[in-house]
Amino acid sequence: MHRFLRHPVRLVPFGFLAAILLGTVALMLPAATSAHRFTPFSTAFFTATSAVSVTGLSVVDTPTYWNGFGLVMITVLTQVGGFGILSGATLVVLVVARQLGLRNRLLVQAETAEFGIGDVRGLLLRIAGTMAACELVMTAVLAGRFWLGYDYPPGRALWYGVFHAVQGFNNGGFALFSDSLVGFARDPWICLPIAFGTIVGGLGFPALFEASREWRTPGRWAIATKLTVWGSAVLLVVGFVGLLAAEWPDPRTIGGYDVAGKVLATFTQSALVRTGGFAVLDTAGLDEESVPLLVALMFIGGGSASTAGGIKVATFFLLGFAIWAELRGEPDVIVGRRRVSTASLRQALTVALLSVALVVGGTVVLLLLTEGLAYHRALFEVTSAFSTTGLSTGVAQTVAEPGQFVLTVLMYVGRVGPLTLGSAIALNTRRRLYRYPEEQPIVG
Repeated sequence: MHRFLRHPVRLVPFGFLAAILLGTVALMLPAATSAHRFTPFSTAFFTATSAVSVTGLSVVDTPTYWNGFGLVMITVLTQVGGFGILSGATLVVLVVARQLGLRNRLLVQAETAEFGIGDVRGLLLRIAGTMAACELVMTAVLAGRFWLGYDYPPGRALWYGVFHAVQGFNNGGFALFSDSLVGFARDPWICLPIAFGTIVGGLGFPALFEASREWRTPGRWAIATKLTVWGSAVLLVVGFVGLLAAEWPDPRTIGGYDVAGKVLATFTQSALVRTGGFAVLDTAGLDEESVPLLVALMFIGGGSASTAGGIKVATFFLLGFAIWAELRGEPDVIVGRRRVSTASLRQALTVALLSVALVVGGTVVLLLLTEGLAYHRALFEVTSAFSTTGLSTGVAQTVAEPGQFVLTVLMYVGRVGPLTLGSAIALNTRRRLYRYPEEQPIVG
């Protein structure tokens, strides 16, 4: 066990699990619910996992089931899960001891996927400062809107602003409204701050920092930054156009809105669908053509080392470049005049195929455990859980406890799996001093 845990990357799953268990205990207390009764373990465990994994799925009605203490706990768990368990612990060590050992530097490097371990202090402070600044701006706008636009008392408006700002930037998805944000679908002062906060939080800190530092010379960005930034922009446009075309005449979603309302609601939902978790459109009333698009976008997710889930944007587009190079007969995969290493391509392929297997397997198990469940609803819910998106068609609240446990496991694996798997693959790369004879088997 000591040898197994000796490398920092292997501590990441245990750190997240410890936070989930502590959150479960806190949410089980009578002081956390509106009825002041003990919460069943399965409900508390599901909610804590959803919060720490920044998913947002819930088996109860969040604003009515939990009281102030319970909602504060969900907010704290979401913030901790978004910032990173080990990064948060290391920041405490930094504040208390004012210095970091090599082991703590490796912990932060393993969890944030930042290259190098030299300026860990600066990295942590940049991450914390960026999160705080974005959440403060979002809180100010949202609280002001709730206060001035909806006549909320100042204290309540501030609390609603803080809660949704934390959930938005960390791609959490919990809301203080039973219909999520459907009631604010045509309010730009609510939709746009949350949408842009989700986009920024979903880019990932490595890509965000490099893009902001080298914004005048995007040609000098690293491959990962280029794929994440430009790929996210492409997916945002594809999601917006596809969702707008499919839902334009549908009276269950945006069919009754004016043109401006349709554009705003669709843009916001397309920004939130890849891991934001908030619902601006009624997901249960989505047109059948929209479901495959949303499933694909959720599966791709956001940027590496971000608060988002999924297989990650860079992974998806890296595989796309690999396919394009193969179709053209190119010997190398080129992205922005840079040759992609074979190891990176193998890692991307491994993460993608294992993720497909988890989603397919989870869907089959959920269908076996739930009688009468439609296939597309099961696939939607499983993909949402694995990608830590949090959008739901109501399946999570209606399935039995075994089905909820399946979704809980998928949320946990979706949050720590790709990060740990990718790092573990990179660390396990070995250099052989010999090579076997090459053979080309028949493919296809």
